[in-house]
Amino acid sequence: MSLDASAPYGGGYPDVQGGHDPYAGQGTYAGGQGGYADPGQQGPYADPAQGAYAGPGQYADPGQYTDPGQYADQGAYAAPGQQQAQVAEPVTPDPVDPEPSADEPGEDEPEDSKGGRLATAVTFLLPTVLAFAMIWRGIGDRQLWRDEHATWWASTLSFHDLSLLIRSIDVVFTPYYVLMHIWISVAGDSPTAMRIPGAVAMAASAGLLALLGRRMFTTQAGLLAGLALAVVPFTTRYGQEIRPYAFAVAAVLLSTLLLARALDKPSFKVWVAYTLSVPLIGWSHLASLAVLGAHLVMILIARRAGDKIVGWAYAAACTLGMCFVIPMAVSGSGQSGQIAWNNPVLKDLIEFPKNLFGAWAVAVPVMALGALGLFFAGRRALPLAVWIVLPPVATYVTAAQLHLFLPRYLLFTAPAWVLLAAVAVVRIAGPVAGAKAGTGAVARRGFGWVLVAAAVAGIAFQSLPGIRETRQNTLGEPDYRGAAQLIEAGQKKGDGIVFSGVQSERRAMDYELRNDAGRPRDWLMYRTPQELGSFGAIECPQASKCLAKADRLWLVSTTLDGKPFSGMPKTSATVIQRSFKVVKTKKLKYLQLVLLERTRAATDDSSEEKDDAAKRKVHT
Repeated sequence: MSLDASAPYGGGYPDVQGGHDPYAGQGTYAGGQGGYADPGQQGPYADPAQGAYAGPGQYADPGQYTDPGQYADQGAYAAPGQQQAQVAEPVTPDPVDPEPSADEPGEDEPEDSKGGRLATAVTFLLPTVLAFAMIWRGIGDRQLWRDEHATWWASTLSFHDLSLLIRSIDVVFTPYYVLMHIWISVAGDSPTAMRIPGAVAMAASAGLLALLGRRMFTTQAGLLAGLALAVVPFTTRYGQEIRPYAFAVAAVLLSTLLLARALDKPSFKVWVAYTLSVPLIGWSHLASLAVLGAHLVMILIARRAGDKIVGWAYAAACTLGMCFVIPMAVSGSGQSGQIAWNNPVLKDLIEFPKNLFGAWAVAVPVMALGALGLFFAGRRALPLAVWIVLPPVATYVTAAQLHLFLPRYLLFTAPAWVLLAAVAVVRIAGPVAGAKAGTGAVARRGFGWVLVAAAVAGIAFQSLPGIRETRQNTLGEPDYRGAAQLIEAGQKKGDGIVFSGVQSERRAMDYELRNDAGRPRDWLMYRTPQELGSFGAIECPQASKCLAKADRLWLVSTTLDGKPFSGMPKTSATVIQRSFKVVKTKKLKYLQLVLLERTRAATDDSSEEKDDAAKRKVHT
């Protein structure tokens, strides 16, 4: 017996006499969906254009019901008024598990089932724990650098003084400063304590990326992406940074995950959660709002697929969410001068991948695999492409006006690269796993997980030099901690401290000497930063008067020309060099610490002293 090749599933089923069942030939089976119909009769479910029609769950004969692709009566079929013909039972091949596709949703296990919830928890926790472990090691060893000193300064101000500060500078960081103010009041201001919030945010980002990858693609792709994010250098670097960049990454990933959930399983609660996540993105960093372009692409794809409501829901969510961000953004637009120094050139664009990922050894393979992942991502490639391309391109071409092209401002784009790289690895590993482990589904999946683990180990190995570098003091930053230790060891009662340079030396030494009750007095500070609503102070216009009572001075100089006084106002430098002599000089990394002692008293001018005292009284 042979099967007729012209029939939809290989031909009609042969009867016991070796002929063919008249109802199994070509034209009697419609659409490959099951249920046969009498070709000679046009029943109510027949398609006039194709002959008899029988869709899923349709009646093939009165009183009989067929499941999709099944006969109404196993092994036999009878048309009205005809004798039932015997049909040989078809041989059903063993089911073969399909290869996972990167174009399929990543919900391999239903999230509302017990197994699905467990898988979700594991998918989130494994990368989160690994990332936190990577960040925690040496978290308090690296010195604070100037931006972190700014965070400490602003976050330890009273709310009144903070309100004065944000009127002139850093209004866009107000939510972060308020958060850190509360945290420092509870946990203290040690480097470790102040870095814990960022460490938690960045560690959670690894888990959120894993969940996003699981929802958009597969569990393997999501878990690989999360674990890879945990071990790349920038995760450790910015997880140990007392700045809001880790929060920006977490907010972007959380918002994108909520939107993906809203598109897969829409509900009022999920859309409310997404609405609340939009201001979180803007509050963490305004540049991160560029990810909304990728979100818009996700919405357009959903609308094209037939979901007409989702566009209105997205518009409402963004409108409401941005209402909490726009006032801050408008206020910040008048303060853009504070980053006017950031005018990138072509070299900055070329080195952007290295500065984003922390090392060329990581950036090159991740971005190469990420580009390959775009071909495997199917319909999800476009929003991810917008996510990784739009923010850097937009900030670079507008750098002369907005000055936002900085790798740390665009850190939120890196997880999308990692996710695409994970998709590529999983898709490439699928055929390899099948070839090595045979055709068994369990063996294939097991070997696939081995390949995922190997990929994570490879990324970690490539990242080790970059991670070691991130745990060192920031390149170019002076050794303020070393200077403070020398001052504390050699200071005497009545000592003073003065500064030379343009690297916020006063604020840095304020932090390093914050717990020293007998710290040297800042004789030259005329108006405090709190009075000015600024990060900097105004120094005394008459240095001889302000230094009249000083017998010893510690000069902290960060000048690059090797001349310790060249970074001071010329009048102040002249007074100090004339009235004090150098006792000793200690050279530290990017810093000189000079101890000076008075040689002769400064000339007194009572009238000038009176005027100066009057001025000081006005400003105190």
